[in-house]
Amino acid sequence: MTDDNNLSQAHSSAHAAPDSAETDPWAEIRPYTDAEVNAVLKRLARDNELLNALTRFRLPRLARVAPPLARLLASRAVRREVKDVTSVRAFQQRIAHYMDRMIRTSTDAFEVSGLDRLDANVAYLFIGNHRDISLDPAFVNYALYQAGRDTVRIAIGDNLLKKPYVTDLMRLNKSFIVPRSARGKRAMLAAYQKLSAYIRHSITADNHSIWMAQREGRAKTGIDLTDSATVKMLTMARRMADKQAPFGEAVAELRIVPVSISYELDPCDVQKAQELYDMDTRGGYDKSEFEDIQSIVAGITGDKGRVQLHFGRPIGTDMGTPDEVAAEIDRQVIGGYRLFPTHYLALEALGDAPELVPRKAITAQDRERFAKRLAAVPEPLRPYWLAQYANPVKHKAGRLTL
Repeated sequence: MTDDNNLSQAHSSAHAAPDSAETDPWAEIRPYTDAEVNAVLKRLARDNELLNALTRFRLPRLARVAPPLARLLASRAVRREVKDVTSVRAFQQRIAHYMDRMIRTSTDAFEVSGLDRLDANVAYLFIGNHRDISLDPAFVNYALYQAGRDTVRIAIGDNLLKKPYVTDLMRLNKSFIVPRSARGKRAMLAAYQKLSAYIRHSITADNHSIWMAQREGRAKTGIDLTDSATVKMLTMARRMADKQAPFGEAVAELRIVPVSISYELDPCDVQKAQELYDMDTRGGYDKSEFEDIQSIVAGITGDKGRVQLHFGRPIGTDMGTPDEVAAEIDRQVIGGYRLFPTHYLALEALGDAPELVPRKAITAQDRERFAKRLAAVPEPLRPYWLAQYANPVKHKAGRLTL
């Protein structure tokens, strides 16, 4: 993993006044740099909200009985864990250690395809389907790390950064902030112009790859679709710098590579089904204060079965509109998506398109595992739960009505 020193060393405005826009125009949104790591880690070791969150998961009984003591122990553990971490590279190496353990304990296999076709010395804009808040880009980073390549800068929506410690942790891990809470058209336009310029600079000037989701939010229905507005934002900086530049050139310079991630099992499938059920029956869903953090923990620790990551091919200049780019990303994402027995068994359980179910490829063990998992899903949520797994089968077969 590489250090993130290509930008200036100014501190984030979230905790200190940034340098001027001339020296660090992206101080408010960019990942942290090596020069900032030490101060951020010290701040995290004293952050009561982070310490409370850690004790709730690791020391729940002590957290209830003696919160100050629990926080003290958590703070010492944090300081001990990061005592030798002085760079972004070192921080990500710690993460790689935990990824190794996570893959051993919560997956049956992790397979990567298509990466060998991409130049290791060239930066790409990886645009992928989005199923898990933290693991989708984490698996991309792990695949790159295992191949001896630079890790990516990760786009993360500011809606997930409601706690300062979450912002710190994400930016230490090379995340940059996508504005979703700006108020008013003018403020939103300015925010997206800055974001577009940062992404373009990262790819074309820093030669540093980026990962971002194909649309806002996880695909809770199992239907992966690219938002053409994302493509418009990405090409905004080039089109503003050179109004005469053909649209295809603005696309090609970003070297967009579609990425497909396929999970045999989704640890958050019931929670996603609950959200969809509430939206249908109540017209809305009330997210709890720590739900995103709980989803991250569930995704990391929960059983994922087999996981496959597939890298597509760079999109070239032969694109005329954002819709065409979005369609090409969709084509490659769906083409690279791997279907597992879980997907076919969900389609079978729904009684939909039985001709798409390859019954000979499904074992008795597959059926037993699926039946056990389905039995644990509350009855009202089952149609939504099943659809998450069945929709990719229909989408890949061109049988999905969008």
